[in-house]
Amino acid sequence: MTSDEELDFWSFVRLARTRLTQQGFSDPHATELLLTLNRASGIITYDLEASVHRPAGRSWATFRILYVLWLAGDLEPRRVAELTGLTRAAVSNHLGPLLREGLLHREPAAHDGRSVILSLSTRGEREIQSLFAAQHEREVAWTAALTQDEQATLVRLLDKLVSRTDLDVRHRH
Repeated sequence: MTSDEELDFWSFVRLARTRLTQQGFSDPHATELLLTLNRASGIITYDLEASVHRPAGRSWATFRILYVLWLAGDLEPRRVAELTGLTRAAVSNHLGPLLREGLLHREPAAHDGRSVILSLSTRGEREIQSLFAAQHEREVAWTAALTQDEQATLVRLLDKLVSRTDLDVRHRH
C-alpha cells in the first residue's frame, strides 16, 4: 500500500487499476479511462473558469448559456438547457441576473403562451464575443499538446464513447 504522502491523483489511478485487478474486476482499464477523462475535464473546466470567466464576473454555467444563444440564436429555456448540458432549474436560476444586467431579452413564445424565447442583447453579444475570445486563447493553449490529427482522433473517440445507444443513459448532453 502507498502512503498518503506519496499518493497524488495519477498514482491513485494506477493504484486503483492494480487493486481492482487484484479484486477480480473484469476491466480495471475502463475505470482508469473514466477516472482520467473525468479528471481532465475537471482540470480544463476549472482552468477556463478561473482564468477567463470568474475574472470577468461570470461562471462557467453563465458562459455556456451565453455561448449557446450566441451560436444557436434565439431559443426556449428548455433548449438552452439541452444544449448546455445544464438542468432546466440551473438555466432558470442564471436567467434572472443575465436579464437584469441587460445581456438577454425574454419574449413570449409565439407558438406557446406558457414559454418564452431567449435572445442575446447587443450588450450580451459583445460580452460573449469578448469572453469567447479569451477562452479560445486558453483552448488553443490546452490543445497545443496534441497535433490536429490527434485532436480529431480524440474527438472521434470521445464521440464514440458518449454515443452509446445500448446503455440506459438518462441525461444525454
